[in-house]
Order: sequence, then C-alpha cells, then structure tokens
Amino acid sequence: MKEASAFRLEPFVDYLSFERGLSDRTLAAYQRDLEKLLAYLETKERRDPGAITSQDLREFVFHLKESGLAPSSIRRTLSSLRGYFAFLLEEGVLDTDPSERLESPRSGRKLPEILSVEEIQAIIEAPDPNHAMYWRDRGILEVLYATGMRVSELVNLRVGDLDLNGAICTVFGKGSKERLVPLGGPARTSLERYLRQVRTRLDEGKGEGKVFLNHRGHPLSRAAVWEMVKKYTKRAGVQGKVSPHTFRHSFATHLLEGGADLAAVQELLGHADISTTQIYTHIDREYLTEVHRTFHPRG
Repeated sequence: MKEASAFRLEPFVDYLSFERGLSDRTLAAYQRDLEKLLAYLETKERRDPGAITSQDLREFVFHLKESGLAPSSIRRTLSSLRGYFAFLLEEGVLDTDPSERLESPRSGRKLPEILSVEEIQAIIEAPDPNHAMYWRDRGILEVLYATGMRVSELVNLRVGDLDLNGAICTVFGKGSKERLVPLGGPARTSLERYLRQVRTRLDEGKGEGKVFLNHRGHPLSRAAVWEMVKKYTKRAGVQGKVSPHTFRHSFATHLLEGGADLAAVQELLGHADISTTQIYTHIDREYLTEVHRTFHPRG
C-alpha cells in the first residue's frame, strides 16, 4: 500500500519485536489486523494517522462485524488498534487517541508478566565473570533494571549522558523528551568497570559516542540486547519469555510495591500521561483501595 509508510506500521512492528519481545506469530497477527485497518482507511481516503477519527474506527469495527469476523477476532483486532495508537501517541505522531472511546473487550485481556526480585537477580548474575564481555553484559542488565529505560533508550545512551559521580544518567525518550534517572550503586559499579576495562578496548572511533558497543566496536543493536536478555534468562533457569520490556515492567512494579509515588514512577518511566503508568504497572482497584485506606485521613 503506497500510503503505508505514513502510518508508521514498520516502526510499530519493530517496537513490538525489539522492545516488547513478541513472538513472530503475534507480530504477524498485529500486522494483519493493522493492514485490514489501512485497507479500510484507504477507502475513506485517510492519508496519515492524524486524519483518522473515532467515527472511522467505529465504522471499521462495524465493517468487521458485517464481514462475519468472529467476536474473539474482533476483540484481538481492537487490542491491536489500541497498542498501535498508544505507540503513535508516545512517539508524538498523534496528540489524541482516536481509539480511546471504542468499547473495550472485557474478556481475555492479558497484562505483561513481571519478574520477582530474585529472578531479576538470577539473570543479572548469569553472565560468566571470565568472559571478555562480562562487564558489558552485566552493565546492560544492571542498567535495564536500575532505570527501567526502554531498549531503544539503552542502545542510544551516550557516554556523555552518564554522571557516574552522581550515579545518575540523562535519558532521551520518545519525542526526544529528556529525563534524569538514578542509576544506583550496582549499575554504577558495573558501568565504571565496563567503561574502564572493556569499552576502551572496543572503541576504535566507530562507537559514535554510544555507551554499549559490540565486539567490533560499533553501537550495540536493539536485537542484540534482546538476544542477550534471552540468553541469560535461559542460563539463569528463569521460566517464561523475558525481554528488556519485562525488566522495565518489573522496575516499575517493584517501585510501586515498595511504596513509591505513582507520579514519581511516571517521571522515571518517561510517560507523558499518568494513566499510561497505571496501565503499564497494572495497578488494580485493590491496590488503589489499599493505598487510600492506608494513607487517607478518612480511609
């Protein structure tokens, strides 16, 4: 479809693959759902995401029903649409979400899995201390958990973004939004050792100032980080599918479980809207009720 590039379908699929770590089968389902939407929008002469209205989406859902699509498939398509428009919103492509008022399918919504603190620790300790890349790999795992940053933010992190004396780093998120995120002691120690013992050996002028480099001295790719997390998850004996996104989700959840303020977690994650943080960290009504009961004078 000649207009497809304007709808940023390929970057969205990359995001689902490298940051969310979704399977090829799930990626194919997302792509099919969105290609149906784009084909429908072409009949409405919508040339870019900003032209899509809530009415367009309601009519699209009606079109799916009329074509005889099973209710379960329609629910999955709606889930795909919500993920797609949330991505465009965070990328700064859209200011409002046209899927916001679509009736939500209540059944079968699966929230992202999180790891326990013990599982995170096991993965972080999985790299071989005798391997030449030990401090790089250890540093990546420590930073993912210490900061909750996205894998795209991790691979774009520059040496100049680090303040190791202050144990803090500057992260440039979606839409080039800048935020400060503490590193903590273990991540700082791993970074110091990596920069001193490994990166100086790797960098031959091809590193573009990026913190994490591959064995050829080039900036590390998102796919390489994803594979690294997968490898050490298996080595640690942790069950289930784990990606860098799982580290981000666990980071936020562990902070909230420890009593962190929701607005502070929102800032650390780089979310523009606090409702995104609520969904992302799967705070449920029971948690909010407990917070109210504990902290409100008349709770």
